[in-house]
Amino acid sequence: MDKHPINQFSEGVVQKIREMIEVNTIVGNPITTPDGIMIIPVSKVTVGFVSGGADWSKEARQNANFGCGTGTGVTVNPVGFLVVKDGHVKMMNINAPANSTLDRVIEMVPEVMDRVSEWTGKD
Repeated sequence: MDKHPINQFSEGVVQKIREMIEVNTIVGNPITTPDGIMIIPVSKVTVGFVSGGADWSKEARQNANFGCGTGTGVTVNPVGFLVVKDGHVKMMNINAPANSTLDRVIEMVPEVMDRVSEWTGKD
């Protein structure tokens, strides 16, 4: 059984979105400085997608009275950089400080891991 045109249309749009937004959009390619510091850009990606269609014919005939539409919105906002130096990782934010407690805890994870490693003497 053939797929309905709206399914084919929607699958094509979703595939194009997947091609646009890959993991490198969120966590960028690492940049290594001459002195060995690695800088990894981090971004926030937001996607909104909607599609719909209609089939006005009384009989199910291929390509008869079909219409569809779609809309997609994508934003990519830089968040900061992961900086790796001498085995230590630090998040350098470029946005305003976090508003929620959870955001602050997440931002502190690399620093806490570094301190625990120093305290225990293990990597």
